[in-house]
This record gives sequence, C-alpha cells and structure tokens, in this order.
Amino acid sequence: MGRKRVYRNLLQAAWLWSLLAVLVHSCPDSCSKCSRPERDQCEECRAGWTLHNNICVDIDECATELRSCSPNTYCFNTEGSFECRGCDVACVGCMGSGPARCRKCASGYRLIGSKCMDIDECSDRVLACHGLDEICTNTEGSFRCDCAEGCLRKNGVCVKKQPPTGHQEKGLFEDIQDEEVEVLQQMFFGVVLCALATLAAKGDLVYTSVFMGAAAAMAGYWFSDRGDRFLDSFLKGR
Repeated sequence: MGRKRVYRNLLQAAWLWSLLAVLVHSCPDSCSKCSRPERDQCEECRAGWTLHNNICVDIDECATELRSCSPNTYCFNTEGSFECRGCDVACVGCMGSGPARCRKCASGYRLIGSKCMDIDECSDRVLACHGLDEICTNTEGSFRCDCAEGCLRKNGVCVKKQPPTGHQEKGLFEDIQDEEVEVLQQMFFGVVLCALATLAAKGDLVYTSVFMGAAAAMAGYWFSDRGDRFLDSFLKGR
C-alpha cells in the first residue's frame, strides 16, 4: 500500500515538472525557436515575421511585393499576415479604406476636395427623367425615375391609373331622385313666371297673355293628381 502511494507521488511530481519545463521554455507566438521564453530570445521566426536583434518583427506585406490583391481591393496588414479588403463604392481602385483613398472616382461620383462624393443627378441634370409623370429620386452613385402618385409604369412609360372595370364616374344629375327633379321643375317654372310677371307689369299685352297662360298651366299642375302626390311626399319628407 505504501509502495503504491510512493509511485503515485512520483508520477505527479514528474507531470508537474514536465508542465513547468514547457511553460518555462515555451517561445513567444512569433518565434518558432528560442533559447528562453522572453520576447528578445528568439532564434527563428514563424512565417510572416522577420528576426531583428533576436526579436521577431511583423513583416508589413502591404509595403512589399509580397501582397497580391485583386483589382478594386486594397492590402490591409495583420500580425504575421495581411488581408485584401474591398474598396469603397465611390472608388475605382484605392490605396486604403474610405472615399478619400480612391485612385479614381467611380461613375456617379466626382472628386470634391479630397473625397469622391455622390453626384445628385436630380439637381445637377435638367430633366434627368424625361417622362411628364416621372419623379427623379437620387440614389448612391446613380438615380432612378419613379412614377408620380396615381400613375403606374406600363411598357416603360408612366401612365395614369384607370378606374376598375365597371366603375364609371357618374354625371352631375345621375343620382338625382324623382322628387328632386320635380322640385327643380317647380323652381324653373317659378323663375319663368316671375320673369313673365315683370314683363306683364309693364303693360305689354303679349307678355300679359303669356303670363296668364303659364299661371293657369301651373295652377292646373298643382291641382292635378300628380301635384297632390308630390305635395304629399314633400310634406312627409319634412
């Protein structure tokens, strides 16, 4: 029993010693070989690093011929490597991030100061949209022509929306009721009688006779059955 305990203690001590040795002799991340764990004790460096005074220094691939980025991207240095990142949308080729690092401005942009800025075609161009029912809307690097309210695009042209099939706009007197027609007729006859009465008052025999005939016809209408029905419906409506 005592012998097993001694073996177990020896194994634990050996494991701890090995771990301590690894920690003591581990190299910095940039070193592939070192004499001691300190940063300035490197003997060989990993890829992307170069040895300088026993220190592994990051290589700036973007400042050397080691970079190989595709067009319209730029080189961005990282520790031990580099990345190719996309240029700003305002650029055609660039030297870094943002519209101030463009080599050339893209279509729809122009150089203002040191930056490639969006061109507002809707304000800079006369009749950017040619249709009468089109409205110009500026977008980033371009513009678009939208149909005005109440219009839709058909075969590339903005046209006014048509009302649904079967729906037609009604005329001024299309919804008028029969009782309303009769009231309008009475109003018309009243106006005519007033005009005739005015002329008859001047002593003109022709207008006097016409006035009397019209008054008689009007009275006949009111005392007819039709007149009675109209008066009855009018009174009930009140």
